[in-house]
Amino acid sequence: MIRSFIAIDIDPHVTESISHAIAELRPIIPAVRWVPATNFHLTIKFLGDIEEARVNSVAAVLEEQLRPFPGFSINAKGLGVFPDLRRPRILWVGLAGSQLLTLAARVESALQPLGFVAEKRPFTPHLTIGRWRQFDRPPQTLSEALAHWRDCEFGETTIDKVVLYQSVLRPAGATYQTLKVVSLNQQPGE
Repeated sequence: MIRSFIAIDIDPHVTESISHAIAELRPIIPAVRWVPATNFHLTIKFLGDIEEARVNSVAAVLEEQLRPFPGFSINAKGLGVFPDLRRPRILWVGLAGSQLLTLAARVESALQPLGFVAEKRPFTPHLTIGRWRQFDRPPQTLSEALAHWRDCEFGETTIDKVVLYQSVLRPAGATYQTLKVVSLNQQPGE
């Protein structure tokens, strides 16, 4: 079995900008377990554990549905938390782009015939940059810290491909291995 997900990579200059913000936030929010910059990505669809033999069929469906999809840009802006400030679990950077929701819906519908259940929650584009441990309390200054970064522009990423990843869980944290890259805006035979 392979733990897998479909994602979009973030441009290195955006990752670097977010890393600078994390360096400033570390002393202010000490209870957060920070995601390494090498693991920043936008998850389009988490597949969970799938049989290795299914990787090719998932990749084929993605190629069929996404190769003609036009490339586009997304912007990384602001910080927030899930589910809320009283009980934060995830610290995130927001992502916005005119075609992002359409791309996610296309991936979702393409995978349903293969038996992947559609996500019940609405798609909320974000980069997870930190996680609170279960029993850690957020600092009382969390609201102020987030307000300072609310309108911060971290940069733009050009989206020209989608990646099927394998997630390998290790004691030191997850590592990601590329299984398949699907280029956007390609004609058949390219």
